[in-house]
Amino acid sequence: MSSDARPHVLMMGPYPAWDLEPLERAYQLHKVWEATDREAFIQAHAQDIRGIATRGELGANADLIGKLPKLEVISIYGVGTDAVDLAAAKARGIRVTNTPDVLTGDVADIAVGLTLAIARRIPAADAYVRSGAWASANMGLVTRVYGKKIGIVGFGRIGTTVAKRFSGFDVEIGYFDVAARADSPHRFFQDATELAAWCDILVVTLAGGPSTHKMINAEVLGALGPEGYVVNVSRGSTMDETALLEALEGRTIAGAGLDVFWNEPRIDPRFMGLDTVVLQPHHASGTVETRKAMGQLVRDNLAAHFAGKPLLTPVV
Repeated sequence: MSSDARPHVLMMGPYPAWDLEPLERAYQLHKVWEATDREAFIQAHAQDIRGIATRGELGANADLIGKLPKLEVISIYGVGTDAVDLAAAKARGIRVTNTPDVLTGDVADIAVGLTLAIARRIPAADAYVRSGAWASANMGLVTRVYGKKIGIVGFGRIGTTVAKRFSGFDVEIGYFDVAARADSPHRFFQDATELAAWCDILVVTLAGGPSTHKMINAEVLGALGPEGYVVNVSRGSTMDETALLEALEGRTIAGAGLDVFWNEPRIDPRFMGLDTVVLQPHHASGTVETRKAMGQLVRDNLAAHFAGKPLLTPVV
């Protein structure tokens, strides 16, 4: 019998080396992504697994949870919980944690960056200079951001931080959420379509999950109109991507800045042919500083659980 008392933890996908190395010292790790036969691998270790370390997009579904009889905790590297079956976890008394707050600032920064990039056509301007076209003629005019009306769909941690970032741009800010916030000076809208009709730029910061599935639909995009822009830094599931592509191809909206997609990373190829979109590879939190903080929080939550201490950022 092994004398190694380290808890067994199932890892759903790779982490950076600065996280993986301390995890390997603290736990007996079982790396799913390295297995040639995933199901056989999970079955072989199922009786030992007490924790799961996963990522927001990989999650842990009810089928996986059901196969691990000794599972106690799921620690998510990311803020999104929509890929974890929270009901299945709760039914078993399995704790779930994520990494909120530490990525909020970076996601808000990218929301502003994508807004500037699409309205001011920064990628197109870069390509214009590199191609030598500037030597023959000046580039066409673009759209300003300051002075515009910014609508934010979802006014939680990230949405409120996006509002703070934009407050320096001399803009009007409105928002839609399940209820008005007493601590916000900004205008509240009870309907996303009404907000879209009011604003010039619609920024989506919704949480994922069934309640927000395709909330940004053809009606909302139609209300935004041919001079309106949409920026999505939430989840691909919050956008009706068919409606978005039709709006972009038909130029019934002016453009989009997108960090997330429905079938990422194998996104719809029609996006590649559009000059009215700026595309990001779901990288809003992709800074060294934030990723290190996220990994630390994953490790701290696991350590707290196995030490019998309160979790730092519990979801369930």
